[in-house]
Amino acid sequence: MSEQSAFERRCFEILPGLLMWATFIAGVVLSMIHPLWVIYFIILFDLYWLLRVSYFIIVVLFAWRNYARALTTDWYARMERHKGWKEIYHLIFLPMVKEDHEIVESTLQALRDARFPKERMMVVLAGEERAGEHFQTVAAAMEKKYGTSFFRFFSTTHPDTIPGEMKTKGANLNYSGHTILNDINALGIPYEHIIVSAFDVDTIAHPDYFACLTDAYLSNPKPTRSSYQPVVLYNNNIWHAPSPTRLAAFSTTFWLMTELARPDRLFTFASHSMSFQALVDVDFWQKDMVNEDSRIFLQCFMKYHGDYTVVPLYVPLSMDTVSAPTLWRSLWNLYKQQRRWAYGVEHFPYLMKHFLRDSLIPLRKKMRILWNQLEGMYTWATAPILILVLGRLPLLFASGDVQSLVIVQSAPRILEILLNLSMLGIFVIGFLSFFLLPPQPRLHPTHRRLTMVLQWLLLPITIILFSALPAIEAQTRLMIGRYLGFAVTDKHRSN
Repeated sequence: MSEQSAFERRCFEILPGLLMWATFIAGVVLSMIHPLWVIYFIILFDLYWLLRVSYFIIVVLFAWRNYARALTTDWYARMERHKGWKEIYHLIFLPMVKEDHEIVESTLQALRDARFPKERMMVVLAGEERAGEHFQTVAAAMEKKYGTSFFRFFSTTHPDTIPGEMKTKGANLNYSGHTILNDINALGIPYEHIIVSAFDVDTIAHPDYFACLTDAYLSNPKPTRSSYQPVVLYNNNIWHAPSPTRLAAFSTTFWLMTELARPDRLFTFASHSMSFQALVDVDFWQKDMVNEDSRIFLQCFMKYHGDYTVVPLYVPLSMDTVSAPTLWRSLWNLYKQQRRWAYGVEHFPYLMKHFLRDSLIPLRKKMRILWNQLEGMYTWATAPILILVLGRLPLLFASGDVQSLVIVQSAPRILEILLNLSMLGIFVIGFLSFFLLPPQPRLHPTHRRLTMVLQWLLLPITIILFSALPAIEAQTRLMIGRYLGFAVTDKHRSN
């Protein structure tokens, strides 16, 4: 990278955090010297947030309808309508570090139970050298039990000392992809006939997922120019997880549902699928990236000059929500997970670098993606603080003359009304979340279901501690150049 482009990159790394901190500093300073300005701003921002919540409710209900339809659709029958479905192979990557034997086995068992011919499914169990004998032991046991269940079963071990790599899932996936490439070539299967799914190792696939995916792939006029994003649930251990982590899990699921309902905004997230052709074209996943799940979409988007999309799938995958043997460790893991996701702000310099140099990408697409990226990251970090904290600050500093103004006297009531109306969004997702729950474990006390209702009272606290604060740290780290590494989230399931 040239000196000029390095300077340019640092400018774009600084910009999101600068906007965030400028908002906070201006909010505090102006509350002291011009409190009326801040009062007007907070009222307008709360009104804007109410409009966003209203739109969110409409979109999430639309997405919910699609989700309900998907669960009652015979995807295997729909898949069989395509003449070329028997030519399709599925290649599933399962990167892991030190996950328990039971977690890996439940994932492979779900793959074996899938309603798709196993003779056209290939599995890659991708481990890390730093996991030591643990991975080798798990891989040997899994290959012994499941190796003959699929067309091919690969096991790769990612070395720990490759120059230019971060210790990330993307580096592991990159290595495993290159490692099996010769085997894929030897099979002689055309790349466009292979659909790749990059799953977290705790991903439990719905039995119809691969049939639904195949149908979507063959229905697409440009199947290799699209990624395929399912609904992601966090149901594997939801009944055993602490309330704050359950709230984060449900919030993430409903956020993703709203993104699925607006494909023009959609990036790939967590476990997803794409064509092997596109994956080879971009030379597999990036090796120095924390959020490789969304970056792989951007790699393809840039490679094909904007001619790349994400197709929504409403058949779900289920993963583990954050959980650990102790409450405090669970909460710390939740914070790290949210911080890692919020570090998706690292995509902004990448977007600017390519958008400034690629004239083939339509300007409208560039502007839409940049707005979604900046506005999303900005409100993620600032909205809870502005609404729940800074909104009351100017009232404390207002002088007697200002206090006598009608707008100032009315401000607390106005803010309360706007906040209460915005809570309607919480009611909607809280109600719908009950229909996402798996059956309650037999030995669980009956009152556990009551906690699924009462937990939503914690949302104002959790949205600050486990949403805004991780986002603030992530953007600040990028701004000051203290870059974030990849933190593996513990996978813990109670017996």
